[in-house]
Amino acid sequence: MGQSVWNEGPKAFTAYEELEAFRRVKIRSGTTVIPPEVEYADAGESFIGTTIAQAKAGERVTVMALNDNGTRLVVAADSFAVGAVLYGANDGKVSDSASGSAQFQAIQAAGANGDVVEAIVYPYLATAAGSVSIADAGSFTAAATVEAALQEIYQNLISVQGFIPISLMSLREVSSMAVGNIAANGGLLASDTTPILQPINGATDGCQEVVWAAGNADPVIFQVPLPPNLDDAADLVLHMRMRSGGTTNAVGFTVDSWFNEGDTKVTDTSETNQTNTWEEKIATIAAADVPAGAQTVTISLTPVTHATDNMQLSAVWLEYKTKILTS
Repeated sequence: MGQSVWNEGPKAFTAYEELEAFRRVKIRSGTTVIPPEVEYADAGESFIGTTIAQAKAGERVTVMALNDNGTRLVVAADSFAVGAVLYGANDGKVSDSASGSAQFQAIQAAGANGDVVEAIVYPYLATAAGSVSIADAGSFTAAATVEAALQEIYQNLISVQGFIPISLMSLREVSSMAVGNIAANGGLLASDTTPILQPINGATDGCQEVVWAAGNADPVIFQVPLPPNLDDAADLVLHMRMRSGGTTNAVGFTVDSWFNEGDTKVTDTSETNQTNTWEEKIATIAAADVPAGAQTVTISLTPVTHATDNMQLSAVWLEYKTKILTS
């Protein structure tokens, strides 16, 4: 014998809990009652329809199915405008705050929690990234939708803040780009070299600094491999924390760069600092000077003229624009 199905208009269910009118409901998991029990669909949850009238627990409740014709009344959880895309909220209400998939579109505006407004079932399945929310169970982001979360992820992956640290301990003094012989310790900086490597204050501030005495312009170099995610079509930026020993001289560097092997020298000039306050300054190596497939860079730093004041350097690093790796 064939079974009959309900094919038109609202359908009766059993209220598992006290239900208000115009609320979203779902079939209660594990129900054995005939007709099945329904309860409120909460934030982000799917639903089968909306209640037409109030019902107490155990009573029959009439539900307008999700696939029924026409518009319907819904209860707002907050304020929203006409045309707002609406999502499921707690206690069977709706909200324009993304949670799960979009379910309705507002035909009337809501001014406050509890307003009853007309809405239409969202005209298509919310597969667009901008209208599907994320659960974010680990509380990793403030983004509410898939689109916003993807933008955040890609902003992190493709950023101009790729970072290559340069230790002051790796800097070496050079002459004609040669680090010197073993007697000169291969150009390693120490407490009696020129320039000198020392703590800012041995008793109170252990931060190390490289100091060039007034008038001294001995260059130092470093060499680092470049990461595979470096975008060689973008600028490479050298960052430095520096200060002047006084206020007479503006201190900074002439920056010479060589990429890979056999490269032609590229010369740039850093920003300068004419104060005794530590400041971050940069030198930009233009994208046009970064060769395709660059895998290593050698950089020399030569102090600009500072005849009166000494020059102090406490940190060096490179920042670069990243790119998506394809394999």
